[in-house]
Amino acid sequence: MGLAFPPLYAILDIAAAQSEARIPEKLADAGVRLIQLRDKRASARALFEASKRLVSRLSGQGTRIVVNDRPDIAAMAEAGGVHVGQEDLPVELVRTICGEERWVGVSTHNLEQFELAVRSSADYIAVGPIFATATKENPDPVVGLDLLRAARKMTRKPLVAIGGITVESAEEVYRAGADSVAVISDLLSAPDPARRAAQYLEIAARVHSQRRQAQA
Repeated sequence: MGLAFPPLYAILDIAAAQSEARIPEKLADAGVRLIQLRDKRASARALFEASKRLVSRLSGQGTRIVVNDRPDIAAMAEAGGVHVGQEDLPVELVRTICGEERWVGVSTHNLEQFELAVRSSADYIAVGPIFATATKENPDPVVGLDLLRAARKMTRKPLVAIGGITVESAEEVYRAGADSVAVISDLLSAPDPARRAAQYLEIAARVHSQRRQAQA
């Protein structure tokens, strides 16, 4: 996957995904190629229907839809992937449910969890929370950039940094080794989410270009 992994990972709940403001389409138009649908309070049916609609709406724009927690729904909705946490099904079982063709991502919050994820068939690994976040009711302890830097030395799999990241802090997160940053509130609270997404993509392009030049 390597450098092709999308540098911005937008996370939306059902309300944002179905908003009359057409936020998913605007993000896709701005260049966002990875959107996760995460809604802990939604019923299985609501999550399936929202996932199916989102896949249909963005199928022609090259944006991959990832379903949080539910590999069965990801498969039925023909989504592009599923993301699981430490309390969800293990990666290899998730893989048997959703198939080889879909990405499987896993969240990690310490080096022990990360080492297990590296040895799994996970396509990408999320690390966090990097900073304090208000988007989870019971967030894990903040890990800061040190865990991300350590994780970067341990694998070439794509790393997604998550937790309290803003456009002001994104550059240092990319420089610490993140291939991608997962963003929720800083996108949705912006007056223009598409413009905010473009700012992230501009930062990522600059940092990744400098990284490639330094490695040449």
